Amino acid sequence: MNSKLSAVAEAGAADDAPPWWHQWRVWRDQLLGSARFHRFAAAFPLTRPIARRRARGLFDLMAGFVYSQVLMACVQLRLFDILAEGPQSLQALCRRLDLAEPQALRLLSAAAALDLVERRGAAYGLGSLGAVMVGNTALVAMIEHHASLYRDLADPVSLLRGQRPPTELGSYWAYADNAAAGELGAQRVADYSALMAASQPLIADQVLDAYPIARHRCLLDVGGGEGVFLCAAARRAPSLRLMLLDLPAVAERARTRFAAAGLADRAEAIGGDFLNRPLPTGADVASLVRVMFDHHDDNAMRILRAVRAALPADGTLLVAEPMAGTKGAEPMGDAYFGFYLMAMGSGRSRTPQRLSEMLQAAGFGAIRQVPTRIPLQTGLLVARCTSV
Repeated sequence: MNSKLSAVAEAGAADDAPPWWHQWRVWRDQLLGSARFHRFAAAFPLTRPIARRRARGLFDLMAGFVYSQVLMACVQLRLFDILAEGPQSLQALCRRLDLAEPQALRLLSAAAALDLVERRGAAYGLGSLGAVMVGNTALVAMIEHHASLYRDLADPVSLLRGQRPPTELGSYWAYADNAAAGELGAQRVADYSALMAASQPLIADQVLDAYPIARHRCLLDVGGGEGVFLCAAARRAPSLRLMLLDLPAVAERARTRFAAAGLADRAEAIGGDFLNRPLPTGADVASLVRVMFDHHDDNAMRILRAVRAALPADGTLLVAEPMAGTKGAEPMGDAYFGFYLMAMGSGRSRTPQRLSEMLQAAGFGAIRQVPTRIPLQTGLLVARCTSV
């Protein structure tokens, strides 16, 4: 057997697909790599739309960084807020943006091509994507935060080989893969805690719209940050008691938020390191909101087992985070979060199936995936405690 057929046979054995399927894929790969086929596909009426769509997709991958920088410029110049006041002429936008006319026109033309703005006669208004940005503090905060990610990914091969110096994201998310995370002071947790708080409301609403939290008596939010999720849960369930566990300096920020929200009488923020100490007991439901994917498998399993130990025999766990393999958003998990977490230095994006396996190993059963309104942002698994 020659080397190509041997590779085909090995691939078939690896995923149990029939050998002919892999042979067909080898033939397909050779065909798609042929310049002669490219010319034919681009000219033939039946294949021309497919060829153009694939060419556009490949170009968009190459140009994606430029597109994101156009968005970044619009955010930093507050263009969407300005256009939310109403359509503006080019001359008015030049003054508001503090840009010369050629540069303003270049930005507006780029933003219009990306559906961020649209031309309205002699003026410019919001495009359909730009309109979504107005008042969206969570998305604006994440876009501005991505400047650090772009710098960390400037040399992706060196990052993959572990040859880069410490990354900005690794320093920003100071708790990541840090055995001394419990000793972090107020200044070291302030920036990332504020970012998480800004981006949390939409996630909280999706989880609480999908799961009736009011059926429970006490909710423990593990790694709950400044308490935004618990404040949202409190509004949905006025009789629900609330407990939060996070690093001591973060828990102090949560206490301030609870007091400001008038929740000090039924919300408790506990400072501690959930990787190195038992969790508080007394809750009948616990939540891990964007916590699991911050950690490698060993630590993620430690978290799940600690939650299981803290819950009663009939307890419930909610795991909410972006999940790999989400239909219609496949690049989000392994591409975006895969490289983001690599730059961060900790964690991995997991499929619902992989998370379910981990939950079972930690002592949970009756695991079900609950649909959310925007699964690209938030997947939700609900699990019940089993005998341990």
